[in-house]
Amino acid sequence: MEKKRLNYAAVAPDAIKGLLEIEKYIAGSGLDQKIFELVKYRASQINGCAYCMDMHTKDARAAGETEQRLFLLSAWREVAFYTEKERAALAWTEALTLVMENDIPDELYQKVKRHFDDMELIALTMTIVAINGWNRLSVAFKTQAGSYVPGQH
Repeated sequence: MEKKRLNYAAVAPDAIKGLLEIEKYIAGSGLDQKIFELVKYRASQINGCAYCMDMHTKDARAAGETEQRLFLLSAWREVAFYTEKERAALAWTEALTLVMENDIPDELYQKVKRHFDDMELIALTMTIVAINGWNRLSVAFKTQAGSYVPGQH
């Protein structure tokens, strides 16, 4: 295991103010907490961010999410216990997280719009923007997983 790198939040707290403002916006948006945590966990899986995976599984469990749904999230297309709204959010998450590899097709946009109104869609999209930013910071600076306490951030 490699040694932890610098604590970016402690060294340059002003550098993350923008991400914190996005988080504040999302928190006040009314976006369903379970969808919020599923999206953050799924993007973190894709990006290989252990710290954020640890955080968002713990926060999801604290919000009432089941272990089964978390264990099988990477295979969400293959199991029947995610709602259509959650499936739309997860598809949107994967498309935006892997934007370099994907065109964002109109069909996907229309699917997401069937389940999210305009304000929810902005909150969902900003959630994906934020988690991808946090993932990149945590991966780059090797923030160690395991010590996060639910609700800590």
